[in-house]
Amino acid sequence: MLTLYFAPGSSSMAVHIALHEIGVPFEGKPMSFRNNDLRRPDYLALNPEGKVPTLVVDGRPLTEVAAILYYLAKRFPDAELLPRDDLEADAQALSWMSFIASTLHPARRHGLEYAKGVYGIADKRLGNGWALGRYSIADIHLFRLYWRLANSLRPAPEEFPNLTAHYARMMARPAVQRTIEIETAVGYELPA
Repeated sequence: MLTLYFAPGSSSMAVHIALHEIGVPFEGKPMSFRNNDLRRPDYLALNPEGKVPTLVVDGRPLTEVAAILYYLAKRFPDAELLPRDDLEADAQALSWMSFIASTLHPARRHGLEYAKGVYGIADKRLGNGWALGRYSIADIHLFRLYWRLANSLRPAPEEFPNLTAHYARMMARPAVQRTIEIETAVGYELPA
């Protein structure tokens, strides 16, 4: 049994999308920033960091977006969220997800010009296709960060043409549409 603790629009959105891509049954547990759900003692017992996502796998919590995405891709290889038996592709996916978590995710805290520079690097690195040359967990992780930037700062399409095209490809995916539909119904309470 899989249970996903998520807060709409937060980093947990990437895991939510991956679960819909895989098509495996899971229980979704929406968390509210406004109600301070991430600081409840029962939640802190699962994730002492008080962050989302937390994926509970048969009673055991797994945290951090990159780790959960990697776990899901490996546990459900038929979903083809990572190429099979390709050590270099695994390493490239981890490289992308490390860059996303350590560089893209905190970029907005350093100001708009810094964020634009970092997203410019991501745009060049991505090129005009998928992160690994085919759809993968790296694309899901990248999309969630750019989704937030695109919907808050609304950069002109020509500012990040590769990320803009990637965003459009991702928005066309049924798993992304389903996740956005569910998370919109729950309601967005993103922190600043």
